[in-house]
Amino acid sequence: MSCDELKVLAITTLTSLVSSNKLSFPMSAMSLLTRVVSTKVPSGLFVNPSSSSVRFRLTDQSRFERLLEDLSQTWDAGSISLLRDNRVLTVQDISLYPNGHTRSPAEVASGDAVTSRKRKRVIDEEADSAAGDEETEETYEELETQGMSTLWSLSKDMREAYAILQRSTARGRLLAEQFRSPEERFEAICSHITKDDCAKARRLNPSASSSLAICDRVHFRALIRPHTDATLGHCSYLNTCYSEPTYSQSPSIPSFPGAAPNTRGPVSLPSGLGAGGRGKEKAPCRYLHYEIDWDEGDGEATRAINGRRKEDSKKIHKLGIGQGPAGKAPSVLPPQWINCDLRRFDYSVLGKFHVIMADPPWDIHMSLPYGTMTDDEMRAMPIPTLQDEGLLFLWVTGRAMEVGRECMRVWGYTRVDEVIWVKTNQLQRVIRTGRTGHWLNHTKEHMLVGIKTVTDESGALKFPSWANRGLDTDVIVSEVRETSRKPDEVYGLIERMCPGGRKIEVFGRKHNTRPGCVV
Repeated sequence: MSCDELKVLAITTLTSLVSSNKLSFPMSAMSLLTRVVSTKVPSGLFVNPSSSSVRFRLTDQSRFERLLEDLSQTWDAGSISLLRDNRVLTVQDISLYPNGHTRSPAEVASGDAVTSRKRKRVIDEEADSAAGDEETEETYEELETQGMSTLWSLSKDMREAYAILQRSTARGRLLAEQFRSPEERFEAICSHITKDDCAKARRLNPSASSSLAICDRVHFRALIRPHTDATLGHCSYLNTCYSEPTYSQSPSIPSFPGAAPNTRGPVSLPSGLGAGGRGKEKAPCRYLHYEIDWDEGDGEATRAINGRRKEDSKKIHKLGIGQGPAGKAPSVLPPQWINCDLRRFDYSVLGKFHVIMADPPWDIHMSLPYGTMTDDEMRAMPIPTLQDEGLLFLWVTGRAMEVGRECMRVWGYTRVDEVIWVKTNQLQRVIRTGRTGHWLNHTKEHMLVGIKTVTDESGALKFPSWANRGLDTDVIVSEVRETSRKPDEVYGLIERMCPGGRKIEVFGRKHNTRPGCVV
């Protein structure tokens, strides 16, 4: 793909999005790239047939940002206002000029706003005479401004003030730098899944690099077993299928009653129709399953085996902010857990906690591989005794979304936010056959975020002063694993909000044990 082809594609897509009022500014360059990627490219855009496959990808962010910066200086059919703050590019505004108007070199250099110009109405004298001797007056009409946004219609000083207000604060930048992940690696998965299909697609695509047989993305190989019927296609549950060894060997799946302790033996899998409709006997799944297919010789020669090479990062000047309730770097305690009946346990012996996370066994009126609690039992849970001030993260799904909100109010909490976990399968595609849902297959779960209801003298809600806000987003896209196992990303989110504070997870399992937390 040449830069000129991508530039034509970017201009065409941006023009279509802006003219149809499908964009809301300001927005990040990555968000704009997402909209560009999802926009259908008009047929016949390129004369060369080999250019019909020119597309932006989400991995082209740096190239897309360079194109935006170039267009902000050279685009004669519109204007782009950008702001780069702390290495993050924000698109402040995109507007199209009225039909027939292009920027002069002086306008390009100065970057001034295009003011609304007036033009004299053209009077057809012959038609006017035929209509009669009515007195005509010169009238004016405004140039069309459908493509001009509200932000662009402001004065230059107002736009500068708006840009300043959009910048992050010094505290926000320090917090983001302090909690930034040291590993920013993203392993993209090839859309063709297997190496053979990838190689075949690259041979048919003349624009692909001829020096490489396959791309540098992650591939999978099909697991062909004696009972596998490849004509059936891949299993909807993939590596979470009940018949897969990776699922049955999970430490979070309980053994059958009476099994010897610390031994795997047979496991207690859900009864009824499971994956593939195999029923209680759990016959081997005949559909295709996959495993990762990768070795050092795959893809680009520059691809790092153990992630990107570590760059020498300069030591930042750390201030005493964002350190959690203790106000200093905490010493992490080893994992602690208690195996008990939570309905009868005396919670007062545990003391107080800054963070509570719970994944209750809600009664969602479905057959589940574990016991559930009634709504009254959930309301009677002594959750309030664990906190005087702090955060509550409560997983809910199905009808529990309403029951969970009610329980929060009964326990003395105020819901302030909500996190959505979008579930993907082993091939990193949205799951099509969730095991819950009465009307639709559930491909997501919700985690309610609440704070202990504490008010000041005026009755306003008091937020914990030690909580770090604005660091993470409210969407997690992560692969599903065994039943009831939540994504590991949520623990990083909680730790960044409350570094070092006392944390407890209620209704936990073996896989939930981790340093600095009571389960």
